[in-house]
Amino acid sequence: MDVTRLAIPDVVILKPAKHGDHRGFFSETYSKRVFAEAGIDADFVQDNHSLSGEAGTVRGLHFQVPPKAQAKLLRVVRGAVFDVAVDLRWGSPTYGRHVSAVISAAAWNQIFIPAGFAHGFCTLEPGTEVLYKVNEFYAPQAEQGLLWNDPTLAIDWPEGAGAVLSERDRGWPVLRDLSRVFQYEPEA
Repeated sequence: MDVTRLAIPDVVILKPAKHGDHRGFFSETYSKRVFAEAGIDADFVQDNHSLSGEAGTVRGLHFQVPPKAQAKLLRVVRGAVFDVAVDLRWGSPTYGRHVSAVISAAAWNQIFIPAGFAHGFCTLEPGTEVLYKVNEFYAPQAEQGLLWNDPTLAIDWPEGAGAVLSERDRGWPVLRDLSRVFQYEPEA
């Protein structure tokens, strides 16, 4: 598995090997051992699957607060997304900054977003399907969000982003109004 750390090195792009022949292909998309060797120690407890019918659909920026904070491992099985992770760990040298990457079925890549980040994506193709694992169960009372187009974040969303957006995602607060619920804990 190829592992690439982004500008915020806790966010990781992973590209599993894909073995194909005349029958199709096989790919090991998750292995606890391989992920541990890459420095990712997450005990995933739930798988989620979303379908977005239209290109330009934005889902996010979402997170769950402690003690129900979630790390995510996301991949696209049909279509493509522009994926964004925003560092919400107070005291982090990258607090309030974001990283982004295109995750697609064609590239066969996936992204790991640790707890302490707001996460969202914009679909780049109609009919995009996303699968993601989380290491904490969904807890509606712990769910929060960050306004997807907060100007202080300066996210360079693709043209057409937000053409399809839920009312809830339109109403999240901007970064300066968020409670500081995540604390940065540098590795010793």
